[in-house]
Amino acid sequence: MTDQKEAYTPPAIWAWNKESGGRFAAINRPIAGPTHDKELPIGRHPLQLYSLGTPNGVKVTVLLEELLAAGHTGAEYDAWLINIGAGDQFGSGFVSLNPNSKIPALCDRSGPEPIRVFESAAILVYLAEKFGAFLPTDPAKRAEALSWLFWVQGSAPYLGGGFGHFYAYAPFKIEYAIDRFAMETKRQLDVLNRRLGESEYIAGADYTIADMAIWPWYGALVKGLVYEAGEFLQVHEYTNVIRWTDQIGARPAVKRGRMVNRVSGEPSSQLHERHEASDFDTKTADKIAAAKA
Repeated sequence: MTDQKEAYTPPAIWAWNKESGGRFAAINRPIAGPTHDKELPIGRHPLQLYSLGTPNGVKVTVLLEELLAAGHTGAEYDAWLINIGAGDQFGSGFVSLNPNSKIPALCDRSGPEPIRVFESAAILVYLAEKFGAFLPTDPAKRAEALSWLFWVQGSAPYLGGGFGHFYAYAPFKIEYAIDRFAMETKRQLDVLNRRLGESEYIAGADYTIADMAIWPWYGALVKGLVYEAGEFLQVHEYTNVIRWTDQIGARPAVKRGRMVNRVSGEPSSQLHERHEASDFDTKTADKIAAAKA
């Protein structure tokens, strides 16, 4: 083993008495609940989304933009920025919407009583069923789509919280951890590559919420956009995943969905909040900066 700290022996009882270090040390804690009082804003549309342009957030904004593109006007929404680096997810209003303090969270105010929905897969299923779109009704096709949707829910934590954390964010490199999660990440890519070698989309011939859920994570990975790990993982080998990634990424609704609540990258790719379709033309970060100049 190389470049390791001295061996660690866990105590009999773990205690939270020091920062864990790494990129997210300031917001990590072993307890739930709010840290401060802060109500959530409410816009004029039926659907209120509170999120950030991370892979999990992009899943939902892509679906909402796809629903609108397909003519489902009831899917009009307000997307409010939740800055997880600043701890917005621990505000009392957000915690009341999602007790787990993770983005995204949705409030559907179209009925007599507001309905809260949290966890990205739950939001995707809720919206797909609400509008009867992007989730097959045929039992076999529906089962396939849901199986792949929940595949990514179980797999992505190994990619993000496992490989991504130890390769890119941990305060020091741990060979065992990086090897362990690199192996699993490449295995997952091989699963997708084999599947997409026999099927145009993840769940079959049709584009579904399974594609929308997997694309932000594994599409970004095979394009070398996350963790600066493209060469390390030799992502160019997964040619079927790259084909599918490019096909999904070319969709206009996907391009719009990827911009919503985004706060990194080129200013022209950032729409911090989305309240009207016209915001893409008038309120992206580059246009706001130009207006102030």
